[in-house]
Amino acid sequence: QVQLVESGGGLVQAGNSLRLSCTVSGLTFSTYTMGWFRQAPGKDRYVVAAITGTGGSAYYYDSVKGRFTISRDNAKNMVYLQMNSLKPEDTGVYYCAAAAGELVRAPPDYWGRGTQVTVSS
Repeated sequence: QVQLVESGGGLVQAGNSLRLSCTVSGLTFSTYTMGWFRQAPGKDRYVVAAITGTGGSAYYYDSVKGRFTISRDNAKNMVYLQMNSLKPEDTGVYYCAAAAGELVRAPPDYWGRGTQVTVSS
């Protein structure tokens, strides 16, 4: 059974940082592209960052470039999202996702349940 479990969300003031973690089990982790999606209230869910299986290539949504960093530890089956200089518009539920193939332009194969991030102004 595949499981993706997020942690690290919370309430922070604008300008501060948070680090999200996702623990993955039940799949061959190093062969999956991993990503973080964000969904604000009343809005669609979209990918904010993604990283290939080897960690050699990453994608970032324009509004988070230079502030967010995605990384992974294939020995621990974990993926991280370091979020710096947070803004109120970064508020939302953040979901960890895994894809055997494309993740940015196609739906992931697996989802976590999400962790809430709230950035106050």
